[in-house]
Amino acid sequence: MSVVDPATPALRLLGRRRAVTLAGLAALILYLAYAFAAFDVIGAAGRARMDNALLLMQDFWSHKTHVTRDNRSGAVTTAIEGSRKMTYPAGREPAWVHSQAGGVTVDLPRATVAIDAAGTITLTGPEGGPFTITPARAGIRIAAPGALPDWISASDSRVAMTVPGGGRISVTKARTEVMRRFPGWECFFFTLDSRWSGMGPLALLHAAVTQPGAAASMMHDVWTNPVWHHADVAWAMVETVLMAFTGTLGAALIALPLAFLSARRFSPSILARFGTRRGYDFLRGVDALIWTVILSRAFGPGPLTGALAILLTDVGTFGKLFSEALENTDKRQVEGLRATGAGALARARWGVLPQIAPVMVSQFLYLLESNTRGATVIGAIVGGGIGLLLTQAIVTQQDWEHVAWYIVLIVLTVVLMDSASGRLRRRLIKG
Repeated sequence: MSVVDPATPALRLLGRRRAVTLAGLAALILYLAYAFAAFDVIGAAGRARMDNALLLMQDFWSHKTHVTRDNRSGAVTTAIEGSRKMTYPAGREPAWVHSQAGGVTVDLPRATVAIDAAGTITLTGPEGGPFTITPARAGIRIAAPGALPDWISASDSRVAMTVPGGGRISVTKARTEVMRRFPGWECFFFTLDSRWSGMGPLALLHAAVTQPGAAASMMHDVWTNPVWHHADVAWAMVETVLMAFTGTLGAALIALPLAFLSARRFSPSILARFGTRRGYDFLRGVDALIWTVILSRAFGPGPLTGALAILLTDVGTFGKLFSEALENTDKRQVEGLRATGAGALARARWGVLPQIAPVMVSQFLYLLESNTRGATVIGAIVGGGIGLLLTQAIVTQQDWEHVAWYIVLIVLTVVLMDSASGRLRRRLIKG
């Protein structure tokens, strides 16, 4: 009579589990290797332009001031980001720009650029200089004591210099442009034509306290700022939050009665439960962006279209979450109300809703935060809210500091909503 070792089945089970684990690990490694090759990770790394990425990051937190000379008329202008809305009035140029008869001298961090009345540019300071650039109809000539350094790109039609220490120079037949970068967002509060431009915080505070009407004038200039459009941005942010709130609230109100149909303990029939749950799957399966495109053909662009797209998607999400919460309610409270003769609506109102209310509110607040971020993308498609302004700023490829400001506003809004929803959840949990 043979004796069976009781440990043998356990060892076989452990062996099978070990084999399954190793097979899964091998499959994962093979998949990652395939993805690495299919996505051409090595080629993408080789094509990456980190210099462009660094320049973009600089544009998020800094700005450039352009000193431009029209080589046809000889006119010299100084403007932030080269914008007409941010052009310095004559006689109020920055201290590093020195206007003189027929020309201008620009001080860079470690170099000096002098442009004479004839348009000839002389760059002194950097190693290998001085450099003289003469724009003419026949072409642009550049003279240097020796070979041109690698930070100068020169041709007959254009000369570009990235000056060591900071600053850029661009010379064409039509114009000469000297650019210098500074930290901060330009004209965020006051534009250059405002009477309050250039004043420090203490001077502004003193004027607001001592001068009648000064505070109102400051607020007016900030609110109507033609560069940053604070009034339009504030309304766009409100519109985005309203889009998210309207869609989320409408979805919760529609999903609540439907949840009773899809909950096993409350559904009147199997067909009602099955049909309602498949409806949830359909609404959740179609992304909000797809609903946005479909609804925009029916209702046209606008925040209403975005709110309806959020509503349709969230009905499916709320319906599933609410029905699961209903499945986990305590039967004793409902049975106690039934014993008193309470009807179905009374049992649902006093026996079921108080149990699932904290869960419902928590889920509502969470999706509201998520939809606020989603409403930004939806607004970019349907032309509403902060998403439209964000898209416009990205498309221009110039206003990257505006992109940073809009992102900051979106993040701050989500943070405030998270803080408020956390307090509401704590109060509901504590009763």
